Amino acid sequence: MLKLRLSMGGTKKRPVYKIVVADSRFPRDGRFIEKLGFFNPLLPKEKKERIGLQSERIKYWLGQGAKPTIRVARILGENKLIEMPASGNNPLKAIPKKDRKKEETKEKKAEAPKAEEKKAEAPKAEEKK
Repeated sequence: MLKLRLSMGGTKKRPVYKIVVADSRFPRDGRFIEKLGFFNPLLPKEKKERIGLQSERIKYWLGQGAKPTIRVARILGENKLIEMPASGNNPLKAIPKKDRKKEETKEKKAEAPKAEEKKAEAPKAEEKK
């Protein structure tokens, strides 16, 4: 399967990515079919030099059935080449793991009394019938 994906380059702590078309079986930085652009995440979002795309070639490969990865789909969506993908929602990733565990235990303790109340209410309802 053909993928539009990022191939990493640059030096240590200074990444620069190429946007390439590659077979999904090839390694991330390995063999690719064609380079379609670049992405420099270190530059501010307002700078024009942050992203460079060959829009005609990207449209061609999308027409041939190549699927973009999530990150590339967002880049293409921001540049109006495809429809912007739906944003994912994973709010727990923003919370440190230690704090997540604390919250989970609090939720379990809060749910336990509610479950007991429901059990206690159910027999009363049956008796009335």
